[in-house]
Amino acid sequence: MTALALDLARALDPVALAREVGMIPDDWQARVLRSRSGRILLNCCRQSGKTTVAALLSVHTAVYRSGALVLIVSASERQARELFRCALVAYRTLGRPVPSEAENALSLSLENGSRIIVVPATAGTVRGYAAAALLVIDEAAQVPDELYATVRPMLAVSGGRVVLMSTPFGRRGFFFEAWRSEEPWERYTVPATEVPRIPAEFLAEESRTLGEWWFRQEYLCQFLDATSAAFRETDIEAAFDPEVVAWSL
Repeated sequence: MTALALDLARALDPVALAREVGMIPDDWQARVLRSRSGRILLNCCRQSGKTTVAALLSVHTAVYRSGALVLIVSASERQARELFRCALVAYRTLGRPVPSEAENALSLSLENGSRIIVVPATAGTVRGYAAAALLVIDEAAQVPDELYATVRPMLAVSGGRVVLMSTPFGRRGFFFEAWRSEEPWERYTVPATEVPRIPAEFLAEESRTLGEWWFRQEYLCQFLDATSAAFRETDIEAAFDPEVVAWSL
């Protein structure tokens, strides 16, 4: 295959790009990479490969969409930097298909005008950006609702995509609300029991060590009430009759 044909294959199919960097995607990873949805929710256990998928989506967007702004946000800068590092490694492994103008620990600027930028998880720093082509929010269940409300408008004019990915962290916050909403999100659930790289023996040990509540949340991707909650949310919701109309004087 000529270099031109190879580049065209990458442009048309992000899975081809993944294979070029040595990754053989799981079925769900391939579906995410090939998805055309503008709204994606990844409810994934740790070590499922969601960071790698988001990194490859970021690189594919920046390389094959001139002038694209890709923003990476996470609950912690360390996690955001790790996702960006994966993206940078993939970009370099591909042989820098579009030359870079600048590369550092927090951003990558390409000659086609595209940028991949790590943004600290504070509303004040995010407000300086607009018209994002791709917004990736990692550990979304632990990102403040205020930040999410701040970044959403930057997709309005650009028609950009948003990927929210996380392990559950209770039945609260915008990630949980998006997951249970009727909005047209493309949803993926990837528990550890479906990740071939995680041995069953390890999961059995984790279940014994962590206890049922933490294991179900961290490894089985279940949204659970906080251990300190006096009442379960499902019980509270069941106490209300939707047919009863409140009257005020």
